[in-house]
Amino acid sequence: MNPSEEFLRHAADCQRMAKFTRDPASKATWNRMAERWLHCAQVFDRQLAAARPAPRHRKRAAEFQHYRQAG
Repeated sequence: MNPSEEFLRHAADCQRMAKFTRDPASKATWNRMAERWLHCAQVFDRQLAAARPAPRHRKRAAEFQHYRQAG
C-alpha cells in the first residue's frame, strides 16, 4: 500500500468515527483529523508527481532514417 492510499484509509477511519460519535466536540475533532489525512494524501500525490521526470518524446527510428542516408 502506498502512502497516499494509507492516508486515505486513515481519513476514512476518522470519518467513520465522526459519524458514530455523539459528542459534538469529538465529532469535530474526528472530522478535522480526517481533513488532515486527506490533505496529507493530496500533498504526497503532488510531491510524487513533481518528482517524476517529464516524459521524453523520442522520434521513431524511421523518422531519423533520412539523416543516416544523407551522411
